[in-house]
Amino acid sequence: MTAVLTRRPGLSRLTARSGRSPLHLACLALVGTVVLAALLAPWLAPHDPNAVDLGAALAGPSADHPLGADTAGRDTLSRLLLGARTSLLGPLGVVAFSTLAGVAVGTAAAWRGGWLDSVLSRATELVFAFPGMLLAILVVSVYGEGLLAPVVALGVAYLPYVSRLTRSLVLAERARPYVSAYQVQGHSALQICLRHVLPNIAPVVLAQSTINFGYALMDLAGLSFLGLGVPPLTPDWGRMVFDGQTAVQHGYPLSAVLPCLLVVLTVVAFNVVGERWADRVARRDR
Repeated sequence: MTAVLTRRPGLSRLTARSGRSPLHLACLALVGTVVLAALLAPWLAPHDPNAVDLGAALAGPSADHPLGADTAGRDTLSRLLLGARTSLLGPLGVVAFSTLAGVAVGTAAAWRGGWLDSVLSRATELVFAFPGMLLAILVVSVYGEGLLAPVVALGVAYLPYVSRLTRSLVLAERARPYVSAYQVQGHSALQICLRHVLPNIAPVVLAQSTINFGYALMDLAGLSFLGLGVPPLTPDWGRMVFDGQTAVQHGYPLSAVLPCLLVVLTVVAFNVVGERWADRVARRDR
């Protein structure tokens, strides 16, 4: 007996057919530009992002400082470029942790059912009811400044979003004929899930993870703005907004407005891309 596996559209087809909207194309271009800038930041930055030059403090745009300098005379462009690394690395850690753990929890709950499903579902509902930012603030207050503590805290807070979605998708996949066919052939639950079920639901989960990435970026930037994120000398968009408050009070808003604008635009871009992927998957499943 040979089982026939019908897969949902892969990400390559999904992206190729969803790129007709000008807004979607613009958001994809922005995401690509930000990621490329983060990767090439050490070679693109014209200055050391932490080099203090009090003579250039609050300097406006010039040939030496294209986007001006902050209150300590540090080059704004260099800090924006290097800050992209930290600003994207944190959300990447949140999404990686929450996606891997959420998929594992949701798959186990849906496949095993019974008491395990009840326990895991109630546990994720408890986490879901606890605000992620509050959990991150509590963790940071215990472990101090740094990127690891808020990343883990937000990863736990975002886990229920992925696990609940995964559970519903796996329940739907398990009812399909190909799963029964593989079970009859003697395939284990682990083999069926890893080789067939998870690849089938991957586009939907990745679409949700893309949306979560934008929200995680916003949450981590908010923590840095409150002075609870990365250490003071670390280039980071949220930290730059925090450090730029003094400059705004003196009538030099550029060093605070630019990172704030980048956070907003990047969050919107990731959300638009993720929602478009999710919308395309939903239309093909109807």
